[in-house]
Amino acid sequence: MKEDEIRRLVKIVEESNIRELEISRWGRTIKISKIPSNSHYSNSTPYGSHAQSIPAPPMAAAPVATEPKAVAEKPKSESLKTVEIKAPMVGTLYRSPAPDADPYVDINQTIKRGQVICIIEAMKLMNEIESEFDGRIVEVFVQNGQPVEYNQPLFKIEQS
Repeated sequence: MKEDEIRRLVKIVEESNIRELEISRWGRTIKISKIPSNSHYSNSTPYGSHAQSIPAPPMAAAPVATEPKAVAEKPKSESLKTVEIKAPMVGTLYRSPAPDADPYVDINQTIKRGQVICIIEAMKLMNEIESEFDGRIVEVFVQNGQPVEYNQPLFKIEQS
């Protein structure tokens, strides 16, 4: 689906009483949902839009230096495989669905493939980032509200 088609669908959802729209074409699914204005994600419009599974092209930008913010207490075993979950787009990362809510995931938490682990806001669209692996969160590289760059490491997972 082309970008102008997606923008047209987002506009339709924003201007209507529809709360959610999901379309599947050519093996891709696009889901657009409204987020209430009392959410911390959107301040300028009555409803922010939420898109899921929309591939974002890489954008050129200056790299952001990150340092590990938290490390698991458990010693790492060399026989266990660890992988990094990286940002699929440029935007602002939110670790929880609302300012007063618990984070989607935290260190030492077991996660499943397809589980939402954070949200990246890009151009007023909320993109749920899902885990591609089963495992345990070993390290968190980015904190809530921090800007992220394309392909920047977000989490380190110990695969199970």
